Amino acid sequence: MRLHDLKPRPGSTHRRKRLGQGESSGHGKTSGRGGKGQTARSGSSIRIGFEGGQMPLIRRLPKRGFNNARFAVRYIPVNLEALNRFEDGATVDEAAMRGLGLANGREKRLKILGDGELTRKLTVKAHAFSAAARAKIEKLGGTCQLIESKPPPKPEGKPPAKSEGEPPAKSEGKPPAKSEGKPPAKSEGEPPAKLSDKPSEKAGPATT
Repeated sequence: MRLHDLKPRPGSTHRRKRLGQGESSGHGKTSGRGGKGQTARSGSSIRIGFEGGQMPLIRRLPKRGFNNARFAVRYIPVNLEALNRFEDGATVDEAAMRGLGLANGREKRLKILGDGELTRKLTVKAHAFSAAARAKIEKLGGTCQLIESKPPPKPEGKPPAKSEGEPPAKSEGKPPAKSEGKPPAKSEGEPPAKLSDKPSEKAGPATT
């Protein structure tokens, strides 16, 4: 096969739609744009979901429930067939696969899938393996090593957890304030206290 023998696959290319070539062409007069209005003008584009200014459907529908999409664990899939690019007996880890372009993406976890046939004895390190991939790797004498994903970092500012057996820390605050309430009420049946007519000794001399 030579370069001039290459041709596109049948059905992958289409002829250009010719507009304004008469009514018999099917795209004459308005050239497929319909009548007058916003969509008939050049450069017009209406964003998806716009309904002319009225409340769109996506906002009219109630939002209920919860899903785990934001907390899902996602992997970059790597098939066994792609691992044949490594030499026999090599150790394949995340850095090696990313270096050859076998694992592209922002996700930080890799999963080895069993699509294709493996012809090399490899030591593969990944975050997850499918059952078929593990069986094919171990059949050739290779090994599968799981990489433990690091837990998310704890927020700063919280005190470290106390070990068992340590006494509780004393609070460095002021002592509890005494309650400044009324004296306790006397029980029923007690006579009321009499007021003495004598002046108190602590009182100073009377002024005239």
